[in-house]
Amino acid sequence: MSMTTGTQTWVASGPAGTVGSIHRDGEGFLVRVRMESEARGPYPTLEAAKRALHATLGPGAERPDFREH
Repeated sequence: MSMTTGTQTWVASGPAGTVGSIHRDGEGFLVRVRMESEARGPYPTLEAAKRALHATLGPGAERPDFREH
C-alpha cells in the first residue's frame, strides 16, 4: 500500500524509544513496526491500529505513548 501526501502520522514511543508508527490513509490506518519492512493493516480505526501495534510488542509490554506528528 502506498502512502499519499497529506496523511496523518502518529509515532509510538516506549521506554526503549520509538517502536513504530501509525499512518492514516484513505483506506484506514496502517501500522509500521520498527525493524519490519511491510506495513500492517489497514485497520478501521485509530484505536484498533494502536491496539495492533501494542500487540506486536509482546506479552507484558507497556502500551507505547502515541503522539501525532
